[in-house]
Amino acid sequence: MSVRPLFIASIGNPSPAYTNTLHSAGHTVLDHLRNWLLLPPFTKSRSGFFSASPDFTLWQSPSLMNVSGKPVATAWRTFLSSLSNPHERNAARLVVVHDELELALGKIKLRDGGSARGHNGLKSVMQALPPGLNFTRVGVGIGRPPTRDSREVAAYVMKKMTSQEVQIMADVAGQKQPVRPQPQGNVVVEKQESGHFRKQEQHKIRSRARIR
Repeated sequence: MSVRPLFIASIGNPSPAYTNTLHSAGHTVLDHLRNWLLLPPFTKSRSGFFSASPDFTLWQSPSLMNVSGKPVATAWRTFLSSLSNPHERNAARLVVVHDELELALGKIKLRDGGSARGHNGLKSVMQALPPGLNFTRVGVGIGRPPTRDSREVAAYVMKKMTSQEVQIMADVAGQKQPVRPQPQGNVVVEKQESGHFRKQEQHKIRSRARIR
């Protein structure tokens, strides 16, 4: 039975200074997803922080959000080189988890391809990856302040989450009702009212993954 190697990368600002800030919501979700999947603690490598099992590889960027591209591209190349089977390398999929101002807190939006829509972290990633590489983006809603003044928006995204907001991110990661890995299938990440990831027959993003 075939599987698709999957590399799930979060972009944000580095810890500990920016841990659990709204702009680093992607990192917060991956922290909780790792706990939920009972994966080993994140380990520092030359390209960032990773945690892997036969079913998942999770990776967190070590850089500031706006210069995420180079470490993501490096980690993606390292991941591909760890796949000895050419079919696995061809089937491998990159998924980037990031914060999303235009979504309500805790909502999830999954997209394949398209523009960065003003997100500087995604712009950096798209510029660093090989031209034409199509990857999946998982936007984690952080809400938006009432004003669109750039200084106030910048201050808003750098705010530390409250304990209630951190719990919402834990719910996004699937803490309330786990979805166990399947050998193969089409999956879309979507936030439900009960607060967990839901499977749908739309996008092939469930698989076995490895990293060196």
